[in-house]
Amino acid sequence: MTTQKPPRPRIGRRSLVIALTVVALLLIAAIGATEAYARHKVSQCISGAFEQQMGSSIDVDFGVRPVLLSYVDGKVGSLTVDSEDNKFGPAVGMVVHATFDDIELVDRGRGGGTINSSTADVTWNNDGIRQTLGTMVSGVSSSASTGVLTLDVLGGLAQLEVQPLIRDGNISVETKSAQLLGFGLPTDLVQGIVETFTQSLQSYPLGLRAQEVRVTDDGVAVHLSGGRTSLEGARDATGRQAEFTC
Repeated sequence: MTTQKPPRPRIGRRSLVIALTVVALLLIAAIGATEAYARHKVSQCISGAFEQQMGSSIDVDFGVRPVLLSYVDGKVGSLTVDSEDNKFGPAVGMVVHATFDDIELVDRGRGGGTINSSTADVTWNNDGIRQTLGTMVSGVSSSASTGVLTLDVLGGLAQLEVQPLIRDGNISVETKSAQLLGFGLPTDLVQGIVETFTQSLQSYPLGLRAQEVRVTDDGVAVHLSGGRTSLEGARDATGRQAEFTC
């Protein structure tokens, strides 16, 4: 009497496809979760460095290149930074949208890095200009059609008209008119306002320089660009390198 072995169960093609699909989905989910974690950690480190340079909190958005690769080669293809209420030099209330390209990180961003090129668009509204100029000015209005800003001085009894222009790669502010009841305004007052205005439009971080300046109906718009520059690592209140786990 012979005993026949029971036939081995055969795995159907459909079952195999389902199993492989489940494995693939789990793998994709794991990679996605790891990528999200990497973006959060690297963003934390880079944000600290950029915030120190830009003077305010920022929102960081990476390009399409997976951040997981940054853990391997220390490079970030591109990085978009949005920031409000920046304080560049004496200026307050500037809004910045900047793109930084070909970033090489040090210690995954904890030690800063190198930026190969950058562009930025800055808007500075009339209220921010008024706040920057302080008690010297009580009101600010602007006209895109004339390219001139009108500053109310001496409690609104007089107006100072100025126009920002690009000269030799820097922004300068020209006085177009300074009159009080047909008489000229005090030189020291005009000079103080123009100097503060000019310094505010010349103080930009990370090697950015002005390429274009426009007066809008809401204030001033500036387009900046920059070449290769260093990004310092974030520092704590004592000046030491901030401790991030990147």
